[in-house]
Amino acid sequence: MNYERPAVHRTIFAVDVEGYSDRHRTTPHRLELREGLYGALVRAFDDAGVPWGACRREDCGDGVFVLAPAEVPKGLFVEFLPAALAVALHRHNRTHEAGARIRLRMALHAGEVAYDDHGVTAPSINHSFRLLEAPPLKEALKSSRGVLALITSTWFFDEVVRHSDGLDPTTFRPVSVAVKETRTTGWISLPDRPFPADADLLAASNRPSGTTAP
Repeated sequence: MNYERPAVHRTIFAVDVEGYSDRHRTTPHRLELREGLYGALVRAFDDAGVPWGACRREDCGDGVFVLAPAEVPKGLFVEFLPAALAVALHRHNRTHEAGARIRLRMALHAGEVAYDDHGVTAPSINHSFRLLEAPPLKEALKSSRGVLALITSTWFFDEVVRHSDGLDPTTFRPVSVAVKETRTTGWISLPDRPFPADADLLAASNRPSGTTAP
């Protein structure tokens, strides 16, 4: 086996279907759901300008994991992809019965990814899946009338979301993530049912710990 392949930087995208194992879903429902999920992802990636064919994709049964090339601008994943994906999901849901409808949790992160003969591995990938499983993200989607709840890592929020001209970072909310051994902060948004803008909350996240607003 080849263990000498250098690690490469990738944008990490993952989605998980809410209630995929619900007992009210039948096998035909899940097959329709999966077909609709991939159709929505391909359409959304295309509409957002992210080359689906250039990305590495792995099926997770109840979701999909994608690694995008480093040269693809990360801003596309927050400025255009969530909205395009929400539109595609709504389109699918309008033409399918309840058991085949889709609501998604989505996670975004980035980092060095190592490849071997069996696939990929990296702490950044593990981190992305911990974000995807965060209880606050599940609760945000459950409480929303929309079809998509997004969580980004702190790194992705600080390096991409804060500096974006194409979205309002004050509509994101910081949450504590405690999944397995991971303890971190994630940033949640609801692309098709956004939180109200809160500039004070964003400003507070910039202040050093222990300080208060003037």
